[in-house]
Order: sequence, then C-alpha cells, then structure tokens
Amino acid sequence: MHKFTISLLLASLISFSSHADELRLQNNAPTRYTVVKGDTLWDISGKFLKDPWKWPQIWRMNKAEIKNPHWIYPGDIVVLDRSGATPKLSLISSGLNTVKLSPKIRGTEIDDTGIPPIPASTINAFISQPFVMEKGALDNAPRILEAQEDRMILGAGDKAYATSNDSNVTDWKILRQGKLLIDPDTKEELGYEVEYLGEAKTIAPGNPQRILITAASQEIEANDRLKPADERYSFRYIPHAPSGPVNGKVISAYGGLAEAGQYATIVINKGKRDAMEEGDVLAVYRNGGKADGITLPDSRSGLIMIYRVFDKVSYALVMQTSRPVNLLDFVRNP
Repeated sequence: MHKFTISLLLASLISFSSHADELRLQNNAPTRYTVVKGDTLWDISGKFLKDPWKWPQIWRMNKAEIKNPHWIYPGDIVVLDRSGATPKLSLISSGLNTVKLSPKIRGTEIDDTGIPPIPASTINAFISQPFVMEKGALDNAPRILEAQEDRMILGAGDKAYATSNDSNVTDWKILRQGKLLIDPDTKEELGYEVEYLGEAKTIAPGNPQRILITAASQEIEANDRLKPADERYSFRYIPHAPSGPVNGKVISAYGGLAEAGQYATIVINKGKRDAMEEGDVLAVYRNGGKADGITLPDSRSGLIMIYRVFDKVSYALVMQTSRPVNLLDFVRNP
C-alpha cells in the first residue's frame, strides 16, 4: 500500500509537471506575425499561446536569456514553426531578412524602440518612483521649507525654498514616506511605501536652494523630501513562470485602493529573499470562503507580472483579470 501511494504521488507530480510545461497554442495562432509599434511581448505571446508567460519555452530560451533577452523591433516578423514535436518561434529581422532563432540585441532601456515585455505607459510612473524603504530612510534627504509666496500647498509651476545636500543635482523627485507594509500572516514589518508627489528643478543653488516644481501628481507640502531624479531603469526581462513555488498575498494597491483592475500596480509580500524576480508571472486567487458550513475552493481571478523587486516585497502589474484583485487575495504559481 505504501509503495502504491508513493507511485501514485510520483505519477501525479509527473502529470502536473507535464501539464505545466505544455505549450498550448491559440486556436487561431497565426503562422506569421509582423511586429508593430505599441506591441508588447505579452501581447505577441498571447497571439500564439494560451499561456503568455510560457514565452521563453516557445522561443527555447535558457535562464540567462530570460533575464537578459534580446529585443524584438517593429517590422520584425515572428514565425511559428509547427514541424517539430513541440512548436517554436523564430524571427525574421526587418533589417537582415534572415531567420534568427532568437531576437537580436540592439538596446537596453525602457525608452528604446524595442518591444517591451509589458505596456511601458502603465508603469512609467512606477518603475523608479514608488518604492519601499526602511523607516527614516528619507530623514537626511533635502526637504522643502516653504513656498516663496507663503502658500501652504504647492503644485506644478510653484516656486519654493528647500534645503540642500551640497551636491550638483538640479533635477529632483519629490517624495513622502507612506504607510507601513505589514505581512498579514507573520505580522513582520516589511518597510514603508514611499509616495511619489512630483518633480522639481533647482533654479538657484545654495542652502537654502530655490526650486521650481515642474510636475505634481499630489499636493506638495513643507517637509516633503527631495531625491535625485537621475535613476534609469533597465527594462530587460521576459515574462516567465517563477523558478520555484510561490504562496503569497496582495498587501497593497497603489493609490490606497481596496481593489485593482487591469494594469493597476499592486504590492505582494514576497521579494528577493523569496527568490522573486522581475518578469515572474503569478496567478491571483480569491478565498472561496464557506457556504452552509462547507469550505469552497479558492477561485482564480487573474494574472500579475512582477516588474520591480525589493528585499521583502515586490511590485506587480495586473495583466489579466476576470474581476478586481482585492487586498489579501492569494498569489501563486500560474
């Protein structure tokens, strides 16, 4: 009986692994697709695959290529080859007119002309702005003192005085320490969200310096902090399944919302220490609850993709959803 149980378990694991690795083509998958401006890797993958995060499998990519992929460009032609035991994609370069087994290298930054993994416009405001810090991490950053016109609330076009860090920085992000993130299961403090308020530019150096607020997404006040606006974000990864099992929860939605729809940014309680990586795709599940004393199964409500990873938490974009993603929803392997 013991041997039978082990055999049954192994058979189940093999079956699960086989299903997890299976490439399911869309019923109307094209033989060729010409890439156009505005496409994303997720969109293109969805034209061929029912499971878009299996993009690396159909391209036969290894782990290094997933983390450091080559770009696809508008005008390139993606070709579906069904001749083998499993389907695969190749690329006809718009410049070379030859078939390549993988896209070629041309660039690295999010604002390149290469096709990004997810819609850049939906996360441009998040990739280098909202982030997580330890308590007090902004205490020594330059701070806004007051407006030159004695105004309490500042916005775009207003001028103000601010302290200086004696650097040559002239372009700033305006930030404010936000809410404390707490793990709902362990009650561990995971860090503080930092709210992005806007942008500023030094118009007269010194201490205090004079600044001009060039953009504002929220009201800006005295004691809000300045951080150099020189960060660049390398948008170089591929949507893929996590390397190991994941069992986490949604702990925040950007903007303080209780629920999030497609292309909203959410925060989960898993990060670098849990082996999360940019590009990891996770499924979101709603707790099934109980009915007449019977525990109901959890129900899947969508897919998210990790795009920024910190030590204890990660930021993710809601890619697909059949209903809003709620706080404390579960996130697991797709």
